[in-house]
Amino acid sequence: MAPLQVEKSRISNPIDFDKDGRRAGYLRAPLSRNTSGWGVVEIPIISVKNGKGPTVLLTGGIHGDEYEGPIAISRLARTLDPAKVQGRVIMIPAYNIPAVLNDTRLSPVDNRDINRCFPGNPRGTFSEMLAHFLDGYVLPHADVSVDLHTAGHSMESALSTNMHYVPDEAIRQKTMATAAAFGTPFNTVFWGVDEGATFTSCVERRGIVSIGTELGGWGRVNVEGVRLARRGIDNVLKHWGVIEGTPDTTQRDGSPATRHMMVRDPASYSFAPANGLFEPVNVAGEAVRAGSPAGWLHFVEDIDRDPIQINHQRDGVIWMAAGPGRVTRGDVVAVVMQGYDDKLAAG
Repeated sequence: MAPLQVEKSRISNPIDFDKDGRRAGYLRAPLSRNTSGWGVVEIPIISVKNGKGPTVLLTGGIHGDEYEGPIAISRLARTLDPAKVQGRVIMIPAYNIPAVLNDTRLSPVDNRDINRCFPGNPRGTFSEMLAHFLDGYVLPHADVSVDLHTAGHSMESALSTNMHYVPDEAIRQKTMATAAAFGTPFNTVFWGVDEGATFTSCVERRGIVSIGTELGGWGRVNVEGVRLARRGIDNVLKHWGVIEGTPDTTQRDGSPATRHMMVRDPASYSFAPANGLFEPVNVAGEAVRAGSPAGWLHFVEDIDRDPIQINHQRDGVIWMAAGPGRVTRGDVVAVVMQGYDDKLAAG
């Protein structure tokens, strides 16, 4: 298959995305090291194609300590019947495989967060090389991208899909409809602290529908997160007509659909003002009020130093709650989301 951009990738791909049927193999990303000068890192990739229809790209393991996505995508990759597909599903269950095997957010190869390396560089670090291939050689095939994340070891998330605010109304509505079809309790439209070099931003720049997820955290496998991830993938495929069926968006509490939320205001983020031991008040999904305590920062190594109370600055629902007990100055300890309002979001 001819390359889809001028700069040639150093990663080899055995999969011809244009051929019908199930195609499975390993991307080979070169990694010269002390014990293997011509060594490669193998990354599983699967394509299932049949007939005419849209292409859904499913990615997991962008961060290595986020487990629900790789589990759900791997299950689908083993069981998806090409005869039941109208279109194409490209699945990469564990893209950042060095980080996945190392159980870390950052790659142990170059100590980089790949999700701050896009659109990448084929001659850059290992993470930049991976980012370049995904953006330039895989993503252009897609009509919709579903990038499965959790909060890893850094936070605990309310079970949710997420998306950026997209100015193009038609794409925004398609994206929100796709997120609603996925069927988590919340869909959060957010403006992040540092989003310009993320995979989501690359998808959006190409005019492709892009949703992500936050399906757990605190360094564990979330039982409900895995269930929602697996159901949500099928729901998206049904919504886009790739497989037959109607999405099931029923929630555990009996509500019939996803609740659209937003994180529009920088004041929705609460940061630790010093190094210390953070005692949170709330868990993800709880309602909070502006001025109420998010928690207290303790200095247990200092007998006479009083704790610092950190307050929420906005009413809303906790999207991200504190993960590790010990925090560093500048760490986020809580993120509050509000009900989605399209007019406010556009402002």
